[in-house]
Amino acid sequence: MAAAGQKMCLLLHLLVFSWYIFTIWSNCSLQTSDRHPGVRSYGGRWKYLTFINLVLQAVFFGWCVFVDVMLMLVPVKHTRTLTKARDFYFTALAFPVGTFVFASFWSLYTYDRELVYPKMLDEIIPIWLNHAMHTVIMPLLLLQMFLQNHTYPSRTKGISALALFSALYLSWVLWVHHASGIWVYPIMAHLSPAGLCVFLGGASLTMAPLYLLGEKLSLVMWGATGNQKKKKK
Repeated sequence: MAAAGQKMCLLLHLLVFSWYIFTIWSNCSLQTSDRHPGVRSYGGRWKYLTFINLVLQAVFFGWCVFVDVMLMLVPVKHTRTLTKARDFYFTALAFPVGTFVFASFWSLYTYDRELVYPKMLDEIIPIWLNHAMHTVIMPLLLLQMFLQNHTYPSRTKGISALALFSALYLSWVLWVHHASGIWVYPIMAHLSPAGLCVFLGGASLTMAPLYLLGEKLSLVMWGATGNQKKKKK
């Protein structure tokens, strides 16, 4: 039964990994438009958190495939470091960042899509690809959380790693504006300096609750694990 379950995990991880590779390839194959230079401007696709998240998710599920194969080939005791790295990656980065992309995009899109995804992009990006980048990521993360029990690190380590990622990305966004004079997202061009600080600060602070959300969902699905066990003791 354990072997069958491991094979099922490997199959699902291969499918999800292949899906993300296909999505990234489709994104990179898009024909650019003079009306929205986007990826041809400074920083290319790498200035968009959506694209960075696609790569982040692809790397994670690729790592899951590698760990699954190793678990089938060598004793579990020799793969603890690999599974520990997998769990840390998922809990501190893959889940909170993917959830942030999903929640922030659709929140702004619902309020005023021109602030985050101008209508002209419908002529460049197919609807299915938009959902692949901004919607499908959430059910795939929940599937992964249900599929495997991830041991959470201490909140200090997990949130610190997430804060470092957030700080690096915000620094990159500000540098893109400094170097090229463009804002990565349209909403930033409509904000005053004070409003921009509030917006960026609020976005950054949102990451911590999303980390805690992942921890809570894991607790509901799997019971006390990781740092939850430590608290009970």
